[in-house]
This record gives sequence, C-alpha cells and structure tokens, in this order.
Amino acid sequence: MIWSRREVLIGAAALAAGGTMERMRSRPIPRTGEQLPVIGMGTWRTFDVDEAEEARKPLRQVLRRLFEAGGRVIDSSPMYGRAEQVVGDLVEPAQHPFLATKVWTSGREEGIEQMRRSMRRMSPRDERRPFDLMQIHNLVDWRTHLPTLRAWKEARTIRYWGITHYTDSAFPEMEQIVRTEKPDFVQVPYSVGAREAEKRLFAACADQGVAVLVERPFEAGSLFRDVLKRPLPGWAAEIDCTSWAQVFLKFILGHPAVTCPIPATSNPEHMADDVRAGFGRLPDETMRKRIIAEVTGGTR
Repeated sequence: MIWSRREVLIGAAALAAGGTMERMRSRPIPRTGEQLPVIGMGTWRTFDVDEAEEARKPLRQVLRRLFEAGGRVIDSSPMYGRAEQVVGDLVEPAQHPFLATKVWTSGREEGIEQMRRSMRRMSPRDERRPFDLMQIHNLVDWRTHLPTLRAWKEARTIRYWGITHYTDSAFPEMEQIVRTEKPDFVQVPYSVGAREAEKRLFAACADQGVAVLVERPFEAGSLFRDVLKRPLPGWAAEIDCTSWAQVFLKFILGHPAVTCPIPATSNPEHMADDVRAGFGRLPDETMRKRIIAEVTGGTR
C-alpha cells in the first residue's frame, strides 16, 4: 500500500497519541449496502452562528476533526436556525460529506420549497449531485411529504429518505411507518439512559432494512453530570475507551440496529474525542449491561 503525505501525517499524529493507522469502523445502509462511517455529527444549536470568523473558526476545526478521522455524516434541519447555511459554507465537496437535512413544514408546495432551499444551503457547490438524505422532521405532515420524497428518490434528486422524532411517544407511529412505508432511515434519540427505542422500534428497523441515526447520544450533556465526578472505570480499556464520551457512543454502537450516532459539538477537542469511538472494540451485551449499571445504577 502507498500512503499519501496527508495520510502519513495523520497516521503519525495518531501514533504519537497512542493510536493506530486503522480506519474508522463503518456499517452498511441496509437498503443499498453503502458503507457509512459510524460516528457522524449533528448541528442543533452548535452550528447556528453568524458569519464572524471568531464564531466559525472552531466549527471549521470540528469539521476537520470529523473528516480526518474518516467521518462523513452531517445532519441538520431548517429548524436549526443558520446551521444549514453554515454547513454549506464550511464543507467542501472534495471531503465527500454525507449530508442530511429535514422538511419541517405542512403542505406539499411549502414542503417542496423548503426542501429545495435547504438543499441549496447545505450543498451550494455541488447542486448537480443528488442530495444524500431528506427526512421528515418530527413526522410533520408526513403523509403529504412522502409522495414527494419517493418521486425525488426515483428521479435521483435525493438518494435516501427518512423520518425523525425526538420523543418516545412517537415511537409506535414510527414503528408502523417503518413496517408499512419502509423508509431508508429513521432518526431517534437513544442513549445508555434513554433506551425506549430498543423495545420495538429498533427491531422493526432491523426487520425492514432501515438504517438508524441516533440523536442526543449524551442526552444534551446530562449523562456527564454524574460520571465526570468519578474516574473512568478500568473496564473501559476492554472496549478501547479513554473517555466517558467514547463509552456512551460505544454503548450505542453495541446495538446492531444502530448505523451512526450524530453527537453535536462546537468544541474541536470534543469532536476529536467523539470520533475515537469509531475505532477499536465494541461492547457485547454483557458489557452493555455493565455500562447501564455503572451509569444508571441499573434503575432505568
């Protein structure tokens, strides 16, 4: 194998930090078999910034850390203020991002207008390429948007379509949609402390060949409040973790239905930490139970 200068430099940095030259783990999108790196990135709150370089500089570094580690998935929404536009301004087509956004309005024509605007914002320099993933945000008017998304996928305007929601109460309806309409992707909250999606929805996704993006993997940071008061357990080394963030992300990846968690951050060092969860060993079911007991006391 011949390494490029960039790969050698990245590899040297990894080795200096005690890492290896391995690539980030990937998982297939069930509908097509296309491989996706297992750690991606959300943009809620973190990418809603103005044009000032002071605000954007750390976000450039966040993206650099994601791409240099092998990550590609970037998720946004028109609900997230200026995040779509910031992504479009900062990401280069040569980085081969997997871009995902959402439709978050009612009405067929309103949905079409919003989706086209979002795609222009997120991918302004690569408009001839089909947009990767369009999702129906929180199931808003999903029956109206579904025919549009199917037609756009057939026409190669988009490559995949999906559904999202942020509340457990929507999971029964999402399960029904998965089984009857067979989206390509589902996006839901899931973490060591919020495991409702395991009960039925993940099984439906596995049965129907639906990829799963995981939002809120740290429960908006609340998972760290208790664990950061104590040292990382020795058993974390058994799954190649050097931080609690990696433990939380690897717990999620330990579920076979999950394709890619998408933690959101504006801190480059946090992104550098998060992406390491895409390397090394994953927890088996016994270890996952151990993580639950350690974090929640086995009460949730």
